[in-house]
Amino acid sequence: MVKIDKTVLKETRFIAIGVIILSVLMESVFLILMRWNYKVLLGNILSGTVAILNFFLMGVTVQKAVKKDEKQAANTMRLSQTVRNALMFVVAAIGVLAPIFNTITVLIPLFFPRITIMLRPIFMKKNDKEL
Repeated sequence: MVKIDKTVLKETRFIAIGVIILSVLMESVFLILMRWNYKVLLGNILSGTVAILNFFLMGVTVQKAVKKDEKQAANTMRLSQTVRNALMFVVAAIGVLAPIFNTITVLIPLFFPRITIMLRPIFMKKNDKEL
C-alpha cells in the first residue's frame, strides 16, 4: 500500500471543501427555484464524490510518477488520465441515463474541482503562496 503524501491529502481536502461548498450553493439554487427533490441530491452526491475521488487519484498518480524516470512518469500520467476520464464518463453516463438522478446535478459537480482551483487565489493566505 502506498503511503499518501501530506500534500496530496491537504490538496484533496481543499478540493473536497470547495466541492461541498459549491454543492450546497447548487442545492440552494434548486431550493429557491422550487425544483429540489431527492434526485437533485443523489446526482450531486454521485458526481461530487467522483470529482473528489478523481482529484485524489490524480494526486496519488503524481506522487508515484515523481519517483520514476521521465518516460515512465509520462506514461503513468497518461494512463491515469485515460482511466480517470473513462471513470468520469461512465459515472456521467450512468447518472444521465438512470432515472434516480437529476441530469444537471450529475454533470455540473464534475467541474467543481476546476472551479475551486480557479477560485483558490482568493482564499490563499500569504504564507501559502509558495505552493
